[in-house]
Amino acid sequence: MSAPLLRLAGLNQAYGQSHILHDIALDVPQGSCTCVMGRNGVGKTTLMRAIMGQLPIRSGQILFAGANLAGQPAHERARRAIGFVPQGREIFPRLSVEENLQLGLPAARTRGRGIPGRIYELFPVLHEMRQRRGGDLSGGQQQQLAIGRALVLRPRLLILDEPTEGIQPNIVADIGRIIRRLNQEEGLTVLLVEQKLAFARMLAERFYLMERGAVVQAGPIAALSEAMVHEHLHV
Repeated sequence: MSAPLLRLAGLNQAYGQSHILHDIALDVPQGSCTCVMGRNGVGKTTLMRAIMGQLPIRSGQILFAGANLAGQPAHERARRAIGFVPQGREIFPRLSVEENLQLGLPAARTRGRGIPGRIYELFPVLHEMRQRRGGDLSGGQQQQLAIGRALVLRPRLLILDEPTEGIQPNIVADIGRIIRRLNQEEGLTVLLVEQKLAFARMLAERFYLMERGAVVQAGPIAALSEAMVHEHLHV
């Protein structure tokens, strides 16, 4: 296995007196797709936001390409080419599709004059609807817009928090094909939070299972057993 592009070591996070994340250790190897799984409320989104610098951590390291990002401002992640697709998408509903995509241009690794044509190649619907307001798009189209906005950065690491949540099955399949293409054919490193087991197994090489803010199981995705699924994923 290649060296980790992202490594978390002893990561702890708290809200006031509530200790949320407990000594998280996690590796995302260069070129891999790694999936974080667990029931609702176990700390997955908190972990992603801590990685992105949107939440302060109490202790630990967030190592990206060998540099410790712990304590660094959130915009440092974009500067280092970490793209983030948050849970709930967080697009700007009153801005057009094109304007939403343009928001990523100032932080892009190689600055061009406009939105890379590749974004519209991956998501043709965004080109068709580029003058429409983001809030007028369907949920699946908004998710494609959120992913496209992150890809404008030309990221080295793409973090996706529940990209299939509330999305119609045909769009889920499209998103899965695009993530697999980016990861397996183009070598983009992916960190994925996902509860749909089939989607995770289709894309991920490695998994981490969380329970009560801690990693309780980890390994190759082929080792994710039915007993683990029943214990940590079934409601």
